[in-house]
Amino acid sequence: MKAAPVVLFTYNRPEHTRRTVEALRKNELAGATPLVIFSDGPKDHSMDKMVQKVRRYLATINGFKSVVIHHREKNMGLADSIIQGVTEVVEAYGRVIVLEDDLLTAPSFLSYMNEALSFYRDTPEIFSISGYNLPPQTMKTPSAYPYDVYFNPRAHSWGWGTWADRWAKADWQVTDFNTFIADKEKVRQFNAGGEDLTRMLQLQMEGRIDSWAIRWCYTHFREHAFCVYPILSLVENIGFDGSGVHCGACGSEKYYTPLAEGKQRFRFSKKIQLNEALMDHFRAAYRPARGPGRTLRRLNRLKQIFFKVQGNKIKAAK
Repeated sequence: MKAAPVVLFTYNRPEHTRRTVEALRKNELAGATPLVIFSDGPKDHSMDKMVQKVRRYLATINGFKSVVIHHREKNMGLADSIIQGVTEVVEAYGRVIVLEDDLLTAPSFLSYMNEALSFYRDTPEIFSISGYNLPPQTMKTPSAYPYDVYFNPRAHSWGWGTWADRWAKADWQVTDFNTFIADKEKVRQFNAGGEDLTRMLQLQMEGRIDSWAIRWCYTHFREHAFCVYPILSLVENIGFDGSGVHCGACGSEKYYTPLAEGKQRFRFSKKIQLNEALMDHFRAAYRPARGPGRTLRRLNRLKQIFFKVQGNKIKAAK
């Protein structure tokens, strides 16, 4: 079995990128893995220096079967960069493993991803493989659970993989959105992967966010498909330090998870069904906050809007 290629997307964070690559290089299969890197161009001149610093580091990378680097002349943004980059690589290789520049991987990450991509290759209802899972204290796996993976209707974007035929089914324009949003039962079913899903899809369609991931989640829903998650996470996101373009400092400890160490062989399930105990824990992590904290956040947001409007009025008066 040939190792699947890893496609890595970078922008303006040289230290995060270095840590991501160093962790990946420690994987047992690194030397057999083609690495394809897409370096996005600077959004404006203020980003030139950091983008060039990233690219100087990229030129030094070794330890993989091959390293191919694509320098984007213009800034594509993460969504378009990932859609185009993954499409290019997965069409060439038939399958792909995807990382962004703020994801640390466990030494067994590539083993897990390649085994899972091989095991579920001919299982059409499996559309993707996730390397990340929520922390053990959140998921609370049943003690008698016999596998190293579980199934989830929601895809995840922190270290994942897919196949060319599944990726080709994505409708990035979401042309059936109006039909979907008018159907309360479909909305309810989509939110089985988390109450935040429909809201994010709405924001995407309104142009208020630019997310390939929510559209990929919707593809899973529309195709009645599932994502395979590891019981113990093989990916740690280090981008919650304010440096990220999309996430910045939005993260919290509830998404931090220690990396699984040591395991090189994994027990996969051929029977595709949801474990309701695990899904209940998963959904709880994505449930919108309720109570005084939520009310306070809404009040703060209203204050921000008020002062912004007042500020604009003052400027106009001048």
